[in-house]
Amino acid sequence: MPAATAARPLAVVTGASAGIGAAMARLLAARGHDLVLVARRTDRLQALANELQPHGARCHVMPCDLAAPGAVPALLARLAAECPPVALLVNNAGYGLGANFTALPWSAHDAFLRVLLHSTVELAHGVLPGMLERRSGRIANIASLAAFAPDAPGSMYSAAKKFMVSFTRSLQAELRGSGVTATAVCPGFTYSEFHDVMGNRTEMNSLPRWMWMDADTVARRGLDAVLAGRTVVIPGAVNKVLAGLCRVLPPGLVTRLSPRAALRWNRTDVAT
Repeated sequence: MPAATAARPLAVVTGASAGIGAAMARLLAARGHDLVLVARRTDRLQALANELQPHGARCHVMPCDLAAPGAVPALLARLAAECPPVALLVNNAGYGLGANFTALPWSAHDAFLRVLLHSTVELAHGVLPGMLERRSGRIANIASLAAFAPDAPGSMYSAAKKFMVSFTRSLQAELRGSGVTATAVCPGFTYSEFHDVMGNRTEMNSLPRWMWMDADTVARRGLDAVLAGRTVVIPGAVNKVLAGLCRVLPPGLVTRLSPRAALRWNRTDVAT
């Protein structure tokens, strides 16, 4: 593993094993960052760490299930004990549930909220004191175009992403003038494992190709916005237009105009 150097700032990426998280890690390594890679799948993280070595990046592999009680304090303790100061935090970990709200036990919703909301806020709260002391740092919260879209029946996904955007805006307002910034990156439909895990890949494949972006492009545009200190960024011209329409049109009309598959963040026909 390459030796760490003072010239390489440290970035923490959650959900780094696939999709936007892995793309963000690759981009950060290529742009001169060392990395802490966080996700549940150790083998995926180690493979990514090995892939990034040619960039000279020192990669700390820290397997962690952010849904587990006490996981975030344990992760923060490891960061403090084993790593240099965090210069950039990418809160990317997230997923969708496989059934409507009332069809799942509370334990499933509790885990979902711990990953998408609790870990996002707690990790930011944990790294911000050091950033503020150094008057330098970036928080990147990977939200979604769903934050601006109609709420899908029985789904907490868009509600969670709305919270992430609102939290980022309030945090950015608090941080103004401190040298530290917070950015919400709001991608639309992105080619990744997300819909395979959701179990609705067939439905999503029915959407037109112009509605999709690849993870590398999302990561690049998102990271550029994060480093520029922007508050909210929606990657892609199509996604910007869609978000704009969601803001000005009545929600009921947006729902009627939306492709059926785009509204089905949750499925009612998955065994629970």
